[in-house]
Amino acid sequence: MNTRGPVPNEAMPNKGTRPRTMDAAEGSITVNAPVAAVYKRWLAFEDYPKFITAIKHVRKLDKNHFVASLAFNGKQYDTTLEMMLRVPERRLAWRTLADHHAPDHFAAGVVSFAPLSDQSTCVTLKLTSSFGGTVANRVDKYLRNFKRLIEKR
Repeated sequence: MNTRGPVPNEAMPNKGTRPRTMDAAEGSITVNAPVAAVYKRWLAFEDYPKFITAIKHVRKLDKNHFVASLAFNGKQYDTTLEMMLRVPERRLAWRTLADHHAPDHFAAGVVSFAPLSDQSTCVTLKLTSSFGGTVANRVDKYLRNFKRLIEKR
């Protein structure tokens, strides 16, 4: 049995179309709120368009699947997001599922929550995407937007 996958940054086989490029970034921010409130707010998928600006609309399909309307580089995409991991008040992980609308696009993310005190939490976001643009800029923007959203309450 061969279990070797593609080497990181190696183009995925894609049946003759243009190879997709992957970009990844990680960032952290301190949020002035308890870890339970921060985790709960990140689970509020309907709020994603308020801080993840690439997401224009989210519709829940079931406990672990959502359809998201995304906008990147002037193009609109609809994709299914799958929640792969939930560790209460510690970590969430998700990925996009390939479909016929955007078969060559992939994104995955992990967000971790670390309590710094009773009233502050370190939020770390790791994002990998083939949708284009600089992922590092998006990670920083999404974290700043999330901080404003949760501290506003």
